[in-house]
Amino acid sequence: MSAAANEGKALEAVVDGVTYQRIPLRTRVIMPGDELDEVIATYAADHVRDGDILFVTEKIVAIMQGRSYQMSEIQARPLARFLSRYVTKTAYGIGLGIPETMEFALREVGTPRILFAAAVSAVTKLFGRSGDFYRIAGDKARAIDGPTSGTIPPYNTAVVLGPERPREVAAHVKSLLKADAQVAVVDINDLGGNILGSTLGRDGERLLVRILKDNPLGQGHQSTPLGIIRAVTEGEGTGGWRA
Repeated sequence: MSAAANEGKALEAVVDGVTYQRIPLRTRVIMPGDELDEVIATYAADHVRDGDILFVTEKIVAIMQGRSYQMSEIQARPLARFLSRYVTKTAYGIGLGIPETMEFALREVGTPRILFAAAVSAVTKLFGRSGDFYRIAGDKARAIDGPTSGTIPPYNTAVVLGPERPREVAAHVKSLLKADAQVAVVDINDLGGNILGSTLGRDGERLLVRILKDNPLGQGHQSTPLGIIRAVTEGEGTGGWRA
């Protein structure tokens, strides 16, 4: 393994006076039917040291759980088509801004909650406040990824949902590692990040979001869905890894 940053990203980040490496781990394209245990054994287990954090993108976990769907397979209901028109699209992804992703938000979260989130968001936007839709709709809605031109095929024409039981997944991956390290399943993009499940405590999760805030794994063709966080200087911040 070479400790090198992805193009356009920095290898190191300094948080609270502590320097951390964010080491991307390159893999093959992960497909439905691949086994998480085999992926971790092949690409991560030999590289993780005591005291590290292995972070795993939620997308590959969901793919291996069979939670990716080609656009051609999805039949969006009229409500999904209507609601998707009012979603703000950004340069970093379409979110729920197309009928197919909104359809899965309705399925995953439930129609009443999505309608409530949309109603509250419509009102608060009038007062210049943003983000209420996803705060109310929750992590399952936030984790839905739509197709983009920069995504590795075949996921450039697919919708990928959030993973199921991410905290259990993190605990299982930790059991596969040879080192005494922590594990987190993360949803990180260029707008921010969330820890969906981990073996960390709450303080550790908050610290991890800050370390990863610039999205060092990227969103496109990097093929680095795993990464290692390694403290390279000592400080109070390293205590946040305790579970």
